[in-house]
Amino acid sequence: MDFMQLIFPAAIGLVVYFFMIRPQQKRTADAKAFRQSLAKGSRIVTIGGLHGLVIELTDDTVVVEVDRGTKLRFDRSAIAREVGNKAASGADSIANT
Repeated sequence: MDFMQLIFPAAIGLVVYFFMIRPQQKRTADAKAFRQSLAKGSRIVTIGGLHGLVIELTDDTVVVEVDRGTKLRFDRSAIAREVGNKAASGADSIANT
């Protein structure tokens, strides 16, 4: 009887680990790898929704050009994602017309 009482909490612990903790650790590791892989010329979006072009990188910060001559410095942790070339080129063609 005591053995069965220990199996249920252990099973719940395993479920919590595999469905909550492990996926979160993977997302965190993927985000860190993405931020480290940023390069000059990458089109990015910040966590605030600002779109821009990476023009300078340091270990902790990224300088993003958001318009001609307008440069903003962000913490690397503020970069949410990279915008694909198709979406970026479409936006450029609209902006240049």
